[in-house]
Amino acid sequence: MTQSDLLQRANHACELCGATDDLAPLAVAPYADESLDHNALCCATCRAQINGDSDLDSKHWFCLQESIWSEHAPVQVLGYRLLHRLSAEPWAGDLLAQAYLADDVLQWARDGLHATDDDAPRTLDSNGTELQEGDAVTLIKDLDVKGTSFTAKRGTLVKNIHLTGDPAYVEGRVNGTVIVLKTEFLKRAS
Repeated sequence: MTQSDLLQRANHACELCGATDDLAPLAVAPYADESLDHNALCCATCRAQINGDSDLDSKHWFCLQESIWSEHAPVQVLGYRLLHRLSAEPWAGDLLAQAYLADDVLQWARDGLHATDDDAPRTLDSNGTELQEGDAVTLIKDLDVKGTSFTAKRGTLVKNIHLTGDPAYVEGRVNGTVIVLKTEFLKRAS
């Protein structure tokens, strides 16, 4: 890949926020190569916040409402990971629930999420039972699924859940669709 290929793909603007100054490629972990399929063109502000050199500014990342829908996998992965880091913001949680990523891109995005600290809050179901990665849960209430035409019915078993960065939410697959579920509407299946 040449930087000109990336500039052309991104229309000479940051693929996350649209800024046009101080652009540079950012390799999306775990990849460190210069492949067009593993890099995104980002401005200095985005790069600094992604790399942890400066604090996340939720107002700046409001731009993810557009960039999460990019057709390019590296941009989708960065958007997904940033939304996880911002999941305490209501708009970010809603956007994360609506976002669709192909299975391989979703796995890439999840693989790069930072492990939580031991002091991090635990993910609990509606009865206060701790939920673990891969558990099965049952819905205790009918839930309208945003962005789809179906309702997840009470009693639906959701197997192999994925814990998110926010203990109030887990990811699961219902009717073949990966959705984010609020833990207050779940109970751990025996």
